[in-house]
Order: sequence, then structure tokens, then C-alpha cells
Amino acid sequence: MNKLSISLTTLSVGLALGTVAIAQTPSTADYKTGKDRISADYDTAKSRCAALSGNANDICMAEAKGVRNVAQAELEAGTKPTAKSNYSVRIAKAQASYAVAKERCDEAAGNAKDVCLKEATAAQTTAEADAKQQLRTANADAAASKSSTTARSKASAESADARADAANQKRAAEYSVAKEKCDVYADAAKDVCLERAKVRLDMK
Repeated sequence: MNKLSISLTTLSVGLALGTVAIAQTPSTADYKTGKDRISADYDTAKSRCAALSGNANDICMAEAKGVRNVAQAELEAGTKPTAKSNYSVRIAKAQASYAVAKERCDEAAGNAKDVCLKEATAAQTTAEADAKQQLRTANADAAASKSSTTARSKASAESADARADAANQKRAAEYSVAKEKCDVYADAAKDVCLERAKVRLDMK
């Protein structure tokens, strides 16, 4: 497992541990307690980061902010569980993972760093595309459940469009990574590399 994978795994574990206490819809008092706990946890994490320097400090702070932001989004979603609040949680997680990955990329240089950044961006794009698809599908399904057969048919079409849009965004992100990787080649070799990437990703 590479350093990026380790970092993101650590972040995911931190996010999971940080949300156990808010699995149920919190009362007003519980909500305030949750906000205070998130703030205290963040202060503790910042203190640990202060013992580090350079890029290690940057990575540590990105992880701390990511855990805080996701915990806040999940607390809000626990208070008002809606398709939109669940979407906000997914976006917060995507942004948190990207922030950590971006700082990890600073440990590389040249084309390796460029590829690392493109991969981090592609991962964020994929996660956000999935979140948007799920939100659109949830909204369409909710509208259809209250309406006619025609509305349900429209909801099905909306869901299909959402899946297609997500697929296109993911494919574009993957191609961006592939192009960056092809930059290590020149002339005809680079052209072949790009063409293979287009064929593999079915780029028109």
C-alpha cells in the first residue's frame, strides 16, 4: 500500500470513528454536544500537528480539517436527514480526501507529481459525480412517488441521465490522468499513448 492509500485509509477510519455518536437524530442538546466535541477533537488534532513540520504538518492539518468538516456535515445530516444533507456529506468526504491527497503529492516532483495531482482530482471528480447522481436520483424518485405513471417514467429517465452524466465526468477525469502519464513520451510514442487512452476510455 502506498503512502497516499495509507493516508486516505487513515482519514476514512478517522471519519468513521468520529461519527459513531451521531448515528441517531440528535436532540438540540445532543447537537450542541456534537458541535462541541467536533471542535474539541479538531483542537486536539491541531495540537498533534503542531509537533510536525514541513509537508508532514500540511498533511496532518489537511487530515484534521477533513475529519472536522465531514463530522460537521454528518452532524447536520443527522439533525435534518434529507437527500441534500446526505449529498453534502458525500461532497465533504470527497473534498477531505482530495485535500489530503493534494498534500501527499507535494512529496513527489516533476511528472510524478503532475500525475499524482491529476489522480487526486480524478478521484474527487468521481466521488462528486457519484454524489450528484445519487442526489438527482433520490429527488426524482421522491417526486415520482407522489405523482403519476408519467412522472415515474420521467424520474426513470432523469436517473438514466444522471448515470450518463456521472459516467462522462468520470471518463473525462480518467482521460486527464492518462494524458498526464503520456507526457513522459514524445512524438509518435506520445500519440500512440494518447490514442490508446482514448480507445480504452471510449473517448470520441
